[in-house]
Amino acid sequence: MPSFLNKSRPPVFCPGCAHERVVQALDKAFLNMGLDGSKLVIVSDIGCSGLFDTFFNTHALHGLHGRALTYATGLKMARPELTVIVTMGDGGLGIGGAHVLGTCRRNIDLTLLVLNNFNYGMTGGQSSSTTPADAQVGSGFLNRLEKPMDVGRVVRSAGAGYVTRISSYDKDLPVEMAAAISFKGFSVLDLWGVCPGRYTRRNRLTPAIIDEDLAKLPALQGPVPENARKEYGSHYRELATAQSPVSPPKQIRAEFKAPQTGRREVTMLGSAGQRILTAGEILCLAGLGAGLHASQKNDYPITVLRGHSVSELVLSDREIDFSGISRPSAILALAPEGVARRRSMFQDLDDKTLVIQASDVELPETGATVVKIDFKAQKIKSHDRALASLAILARMNQVITFEMLEKALENRFGKKVLDSALALIRRVEK
Repeated sequence: MPSFLNKSRPPVFCPGCAHERVVQALDKAFLNMGLDGSKLVIVSDIGCSGLFDTFFNTHALHGLHGRALTYATGLKMARPELTVIVTMGDGGLGIGGAHVLGTCRRNIDLTLLVLNNFNYGMTGGQSSSTTPADAQVGSGFLNRLEKPMDVGRVVRSAGAGYVTRISSYDKDLPVEMAAAISFKGFSVLDLWGVCPGRYTRRNRLTPAIIDEDLAKLPALQGPVPENARKEYGSHYRELATAQSPVSPPKQIRAEFKAPQTGRREVTMLGSAGQRILTAGEILCLAGLGAGLHASQKNDYPITVLRGHSVSELVLSDREIDFSGISRPSAILALAPEGVARRRSMFQDLDDKTLVIQASDVELPETGATVVKIDFKAQKIKSHDRALASLAILARMNQVITFEMLEKALENRFGKKVLDSALALIRRVEK
């Protein structure tokens, strides 16, 4: 194969752009390594570096600005036999900085080419994360307010296993690229180059000046001894293989008949700590025990330990294509926080909706059929109200039967908790 370059899509960079030299060097590296184009992927970012995927006869993925490494990581984890190259500019490096640092920590077998020309060349020559403070750029004085990032030092300190800082005009660039690609871990090449379309219109920068500037910095070339460790993907598979196998999902056999046909909707209105979500799951399991389709949608604040807890359940003998609820078959009103969260629901209800109301919870005016339950008189604690309410529904032969509920508890809990749960539902009075 004489070249990996796509003859129908030749490079279209500005005359004198360093990116074209990187394209040619990368092609030579691929050829010298004897790579197979069908097992080679170029993942590109946004900007001028984002054009690379169209110039090569390889697999390609073009993503969002700064996110190229996330896609590349997924590809490498799913298909470890692939050689994955990521092209990113200094703009994408700044925008996707957290992803760069994360990939350094993982040491996954990817090669990142940072096409570093010190500005956002495609969008107007604005300052980027690597723009020198004394440069004249398209974003006014902003670059004077920031210290430019040293790409090589940052990725090295973040854990990259292989780091090389080099000029895009270096005659040995294909060799350096091949060495980085061959490295089993995360390798980064910080490629300094000229942007004639934007940057050098206001700033003097030549290949010779790049060489002089690079010579002033500590040399970064090749493996980083202090970051030497196992490659992430192979280490992950090694550790994953040693884990105990995951138990297969529990099979729930349809052995009961639901008390009603069609679609039945239940809304549980409680507060944090009342085990509303667990009760919702139990109701769904009860429905599965009768061969019904089931869905659960929960609503609670990020505080978790305080505030409302609402669960909306649908059981249906047909597939559920919409899990929303507006006129439920039953409402379990167990705490004022939950009632307040769905207050508007009550005004449109008629006597076809059954409301099980905790006697210490006030309800808005409603036309629903209301059954008050004094949980305190039955010595049922707040965290048991939701399960007790399911028992009341079952005793009333609404939505589920008692047998369905008992079987759901058997499917959900181990013996110790099961015995306690069964004892609770068997002593609940409607």
